[in-house]
Amino acid sequence: MNSPQTLFNTAFQLHQSGRVQEAIRLYCALLPQQKNNAHLLFLLGTANAQIGQIGIAQQHLKRSLALNPQNPFANHNHADVLLSLKRPDEALACCDKALTLKPDFAEAHNTRGRALQALKRPDEALTSYDQALSLRPDYAEAYYNRGVALQDLQREDEALASYDQALSLAPGMVQGHNNRGLALQELRRPDEALASYDKALSLDPGHIEALNNRGNALQDLKRLDEALACYDKVLSLKPDDAEAHYNRGTVLQDLGRPDAALASYDKALSLRPDYLEAYNNRGNVLQSLLRLDEARASFDKAQTLKPDHAEACWNKSLLLMLTGQYIEGWEQYEWRFKTRAMKHHYPDFSQPAWRGQDSLQGKTLLICAEQGFGDVIQFCRYLPQLSQLGARILFEVPKALESLVSTLNCPMTVVTKGSALPPFDAYCPVMSLPHAFKTTVETIPATVPYLGSERSKVEAWHKKLGEKTRLRIGVVWSGAAGHKNDANRSIRLEDFLPLTERPVEWHSLQKIYRPQDLDKLGLHPEIHQHQDDLNDFSDTAALIECMDLVICVDTSVAHVAGALGKPVWILLPFSPDFRWMLERDDTPWYPSARLFRQSGIGDWQSVIAQVGSELQKMSPQ
Repeated sequence: MNSPQTLFNTAFQLHQSGRVQEAIRLYCALLPQQKNNAHLLFLLGTANAQIGQIGIAQQHLKRSLALNPQNPFANHNHADVLLSLKRPDEALACCDKALTLKPDFAEAHNTRGRALQALKRPDEALTSYDQALSLRPDYAEAYYNRGVALQDLQREDEALASYDQALSLAPGMVQGHNNRGLALQELRRPDEALASYDKALSLDPGHIEALNNRGNALQDLKRLDEALACYDKVLSLKPDDAEAHYNRGTVLQDLGRPDAALASYDKALSLRPDYLEAYNNRGNVLQSLLRLDEARASFDKAQTLKPDHAEACWNKSLLLMLTGQYIEGWEQYEWRFKTRAMKHHYPDFSQPAWRGQDSLQGKTLLICAEQGFGDVIQFCRYLPQLSQLGARILFEVPKALESLVSTLNCPMTVVTKGSALPPFDAYCPVMSLPHAFKTTVETIPATVPYLGSERSKVEAWHKKLGEKTRLRIGVVWSGAAGHKNDANRSIRLEDFLPLTERPVEWHSLQKIYRPQDLDKLGLHPEIHQHQDDLNDFSDTAALIECMDLVICVDTSVAHVAGALGKPVWILLPFSPDFRWMLERDDTPWYPSARLFRQSGIGDWQSVIAQVGSELQKMSPQ
């Protein structure tokens, strides 16, 4: 019969060689006679942790430390187990004890960082990981954890470098490839993110998180059908994965299948009732269906779960303004600066942000262009009011808008976006001006025209177009393909063409065409094209001045026509952008505009029929 020492030595050798289950059996055989052996209890706890028996491991390690609290390795391993049991405060205390006993214990610094991260203290966690790496420069896990902390701190470039270092040391680290992809997605590099997820999945084809994230990258790349297939693959492996149901809802929403998207969000919420992102997106779907009370309840639920959830606050602002609740809506609209989709597009100046709170007398105020061209055109109407408050105005705009906005009747300096800015005292993004002026539906500054055209360009267009013998109408049926709402706001050329059968002189005001439209336009010479002569918006404005009417979908051209005071018919989807509100055929923003709305999702046919009927009254055959 083997002696206890021989049995222990055999067990230890098995443990060291990776035959953990066999080692545990021998350790347990020794335990009845050596129940106060701290070292045996330490090894037994460590072995059980290695095979995932966390509760048993914790009991043995706790007993070991009761007998010998001065063992730094037992303190560290106990900390690791406590983290698995989601007891980070206790884990942190154990790490601190281990490091008091052994200050150069790299693994304990790393585990201490993990405990601090679990306690939402990423700055301190980063310091612990750096300490671990100073002691052990080839510590792949510490580089990986350091990347996680940097991502928590939204330092994505540094996180990416840390993941790259981890993967250079441990190329088979699946989670490292996955998290590298996450950092790349935050950096708006979805192609590279997709490659990282593919690498993770080549190492572990059933890795649920990487499959979900791969779908997200495909969605960012507008490869929607592939993204949907990715989420379906997740759900075939794990039907109760709430995140996959949520992600599936987002892609169905982008595919224009709102009812199916709603069902996916509801499934996600049945699995995770506190899933605030699902409540937020569920609200968006309900709004697209014009189920507005339900949409608001969904946004409210998201805000109840997390009052500072930027996306929910911003989306709720759009609903509020759609329904004419402007004061609260403009206030909530300020959350756009913190949303994932938009926060990278706003500068962070050292000068204070102005929102109407301070006197502008004698001060220089920078007004920053933001979002789309149409947004800048619509809201620059407020600049004369700023001038009346005594402000010297700097107006920073994209080059394409510079000439057009320079016609605004307001003393100002127009600065091309991207060029050096003169000194200024405060700044305000242009779409925050309605909030600064506490705009209501009744107080919208709507005197038109507030922008003008260059006379020389108008005369040049008149000369080019020649004598007018028919009603002259400018048209836009599609906007930029990359716009987030393009699938809803743009009309297919073939659906728009019935209008052009009328005896009207048709002029396309579009600068950009879909490739398939260019082919079709060759068969329709009745639509005159001018894209080669539209160099900026002042050219578009001058061409619009030569029109009797503009008919367009919700694009920047609608705003140019409205700002010029030209008659404009705007064709709107079932659930329109917030600025057009609901159930009215006019808009307080542009007195010369008339609105034509879909009666159901995707129903452009009835809109075109209604426009055709109105044209019949203007130009009967």
